[in-house]
Amino acid sequence: MKTSNNSNYASPNKALGTEEIMNWSKKLLNAPVIGNITKRLASMKVNHDAMNIAVHFTQFLKPEVAVSDELRDEVFRIRHNVYCEELAFEKVKAEGKEQDEFDAQSIFSMIKHKPSNTYTSCVRVVKSANESELLPIEKYCLASIQNKELHPSNFPRHEIAEISRLAVKADFRRRKMDKFKGSAVGAINVPTYSETELRCFPFIAIGLYMAAATMSMETGVKHVYVMMEPRLARSMRFVGINFIQLGQAIDYHGLRAPYYINANMFMEDLSPGFKSLYLEIQKEIGSQL
Repeated sequence: MKTSNNSNYASPNKALGTEEIMNWSKKLLNAPVIGNITKRLASMKVNHDAMNIAVHFTQFLKPEVAVSDELRDEVFRIRHNVYCEELAFEKVKAEGKEQDEFDAQSIFSMIKHKPSNTYTSCVRVVKSANESELLPIEKYCLASIQNKELHPSNFPRHEIAEISRLAVKADFRRRKMDKFKGSAVGAINVPTYSETELRCFPFIAIGLYMAAATMSMETGVKHVYVMMEPRLARSMRFVGINFIQLGQAIDYHGLRAPYYINANMFMEDLSPGFKSLYLEIQKEIGSQL
């Protein structure tokens, strides 16, 4: 019997390579009928897993608003560890704290690992009370905003804000390729944490965005901007956080593009499973503001 020469099919005696499997998976997902079913099943699994994550997240992790000078110093130390020591985006400071001109007009949140009483990460929301208080995106990346309709100049100053300086300590990040000590993006010391905790850690960044969203909405902000990597924006779409890209990516601490989101977009598109996580974070952050 002749073997088909069609490159879309593999010989039964030949193992599929990783690239072939990925291409086949994409074709399956894009098939008119099978694709819809597959995507729906995948969505159901993600939502089910997210419901579990919400439970585990609150068991091991706690979002906190940095309401004191002591907690804000902890934010600056986390940022120094990530932005200065690890990524070298900024110069190492003798005092071990990374700060800039926008901190004076910002509110901050961190996520604490409860069992170790350690702060894992931080994020800030930069606000603007008047024309003299620019957002970082306005001062450094204004030309990258090509969407005129959603330009920050269209809205009252007190209704706009920017999410920035998101930082997660290396010990609380986990990627399969990070098998060696001193990896550029950090590797978790697996024996230190339980498997349940390890499943929570990839959601720390999502939790930070949810904390930032809560801080924004609770303080009257209606229009939020962020400079982020396009791949991070794509990851956020997977859970239903759909930012609108306002322009092309530029070289700004790596390849980053300007994005926009508002409260209606955030709440409308958030998938049911991750909405449960958001409600838990909203409750924690709201009680602290």
